[in-house]
Amino acid sequence: MSATPFVAVLLGSESDLEVMQATVETLQRLQVPLELRICSTHRTPVELEQYLGTAESRGCRVYIAAAGLAAHLAGGVAARTLRPVIGVPMCAGSLGGLDALLSTAQMPGGVPVACMAIGRAGAVNAAVYAAQILAVADAALAERLRAEREAGAAKVRAADQRRGIHLADP
Repeated sequence: MSATPFVAVLLGSESDLEVMQATVETLQRLQVPLELRICSTHRTPVELEQYLGTAESRGCRVYIAAAGLAAHLAGGVAARTLRPVIGVPMCAGSLGGLDALLSTAQMPGGVPVACMAIGRAGAVNAAVYAAQILAVADAALAERLRAEREAGAAKVRAADQRRGIHLADP
């Protein structure tokens, strides 16, 4: 019996949870199983290594790693797996997340991390991107993603009808 595929959502610190709640909510809305863990490349490296040692055999297919400042979590995970790793830079410290963005994006060749935007938009996009990766082998999930995208388009069309200024036809 094979394990149920899931997305591992890893936070470098508890303070990341407020932003990353958007990842959790998006995955849940798309009915994608997930595990959420708080683990630090720097403060709890042994626990991170232990988690990574069992996650894939239990069904992890994609990792989402959120961290601020030096933001080594995504790169540390990518160095230890062949699974896709999606990094979400957090806005922390005096540089407004730019340090985390660069740390997440500037990986050496051969050890990629898909880098999302800083903060909430990146948190949502990380969930959607993880779902897209899983949807390659899951037609029902692909359909849920299509429906979600169409719902977003419908909201924009409705807003345009309510608020847009349309020139009269000549």
